Amino acid sequence: MARETRAGEKRVALVPELVTKLTGLGYQVAVEPGAGLPALISDEEYAAAGAVLDARAFGDADAVVSVQPLAIDRIRGLRPGAATISFLPTAEEREVVAALRYAGVTSFAMELVPRISRAQPMDALTSQALVSGYRGVVVAAEMLPRFFPLTMTAAGTVPPAQVVVLGAGVAGLQAIATARRLGAVVQAYDVRAASAEEIRSLGAEAIDLGLEPLEGASGYARVMTEDRAALQMQRLAPYVAAADALITTAAVPGRPAPLLVSRAMVEQMRPGSVVVDLAAESGGNVAGVVAGEVVRIGSAQVWGGADVPSQMPGPASRLYAQNIVSLVTLMTADGAFAPDFGDEIVAGCCVTHGGAIRAQ
Repeated sequence: MARETRAGEKRVALVPELVTKLTGLGYQVAVEPGAGLPALISDEEYAAAGAVLDARAFGDADAVVSVQPLAIDRIRGLRPGAATISFLPTAEEREVVAALRYAGVTSFAMELVPRISRAQPMDALTSQALVSGYRGVVVAAEMLPRFFPLTMTAAGTVPPAQVVVLGAGVAGLQAIATARRLGAVVQAYDVRAASAEEIRSLGAEAIDLGLEPLEGASGYARVMTEDRAALQMQRLAPYVAAADALITTAAVPGRPAPLLVSRAMVEQMRPGSVVVDLAAESGGNVAGVVAGEVVRIGSAQVWGGADVPSQMPGPASRLYAQNIVSLVTLMTADGAFAPDFGDEIVAGCCVTHGGAIRAQ
């Protein structure tokens, strides 16, 4: 397992409790010293689980696992034919992809794992979205200067916070569930028809804008026209204005996030209101959001999410590590790393192999 080198990344690709699953497959597991410290995992825990702590093993590895793509100088230190497994957004990491191809390294991108039933244990986008959805509500609750739950005392009654969630994928549903656990009154909207039932199952109100659903491929929403987007904003505006906290979660890997909320809509929110945009890194669902910063629009504070799962490195790492181990297990034959490119999961998430780029 490689030590993460990108600023702010606190997750790790393997946790001690899963080391034995890899050694049981016949692998020797090497961990770079200090790799687990950002996630509060000590070298001693890895060693006790059976891993070897060796910074020099990196160049001889058959497969290197990480969260973020390896730095180019580290890729050059890999032997030809070695493999890397990590998140690897090809559109933003073209230099890294070129370095992997030139080095003769086989690389696999976790975000390209096909969204099919058999691949669910390897679906890192889903596992990390789960963390983001929870974290988004915790951030909103911390920033909002009022209670989330209904509170009744001898001194009077404090009404519950009104929370609106836009997007009911994995992150959105987790945000809904978490806000409801904290006692808020929750309304949520998603353009997909099937989402309304999922929203209601969590005790929230499904917002009905009277618009045609936009079902897309692989469980994502279909891209909407400008006219549809404008009408959707118009009909969402009163819900946003009435919200104490707005949480937006709509994102599609490899594409800019859809703009769901205009500045004018945010400016109609009450003083002290909070907006949490979990799609800020891919452009944001809210106009004016800045990833990694809190900006003020009107009377509302707008929090732009940046590497949100890394803000909860313990659970995020454990979920991601299970995804990694599941994928490595699929690529193992007779105790050796031997990916079968006839398997649609292996082929679907492969970015480079044999000196060629297989995914753009």
